[in-house]
Amino acid sequence: MDFVRRPEDFDVVVASNLFGDILTDIGAIITGSMGLAPSGNLDPQRRFPSMFEPVHGSAPDIMGQGIANPLAAITSGSMMLRFVGETEAADTIDAAVLKVVEKGETLPPDLDGQATTSQVGNAVVNALG
Repeated sequence: MDFVRRPEDFDVVVASNLFGDILTDIGAIITGSMGLAPSGNLDPQRRFPSMFEPVHGSAPDIMGQGIANPLAAITSGSMMLRFVGETEAADTIDAAVLKVVEKGETLPPDLDGQATTSQVGNAVVNALG
């Protein structure tokens, strides 16, 4: 229950795949959109590959409509960069995403905007400088 009542108290979810999927979906919705939440399945010992993806997965139900929020996919990339030690690159990407969201002019439908997937992605690229 605390996960729902006080989500800000939790930075990391460690659970089996099924429960991890359920909890991270709930966490993403609480923040405002599943399109904002990156995720990583990590091997902290680095014996096996780690995987990074948006919490929402591939969103096949909206494929080809141009309405998917690409921000979680982009920040999953920055999470991966941070995991492999490329902190400066990760920080640069995260700052660009934050700039786009804070500006509020190029937001996808799940964030009450009208921008397409490509427009949001292009806005992040432009914010990179």
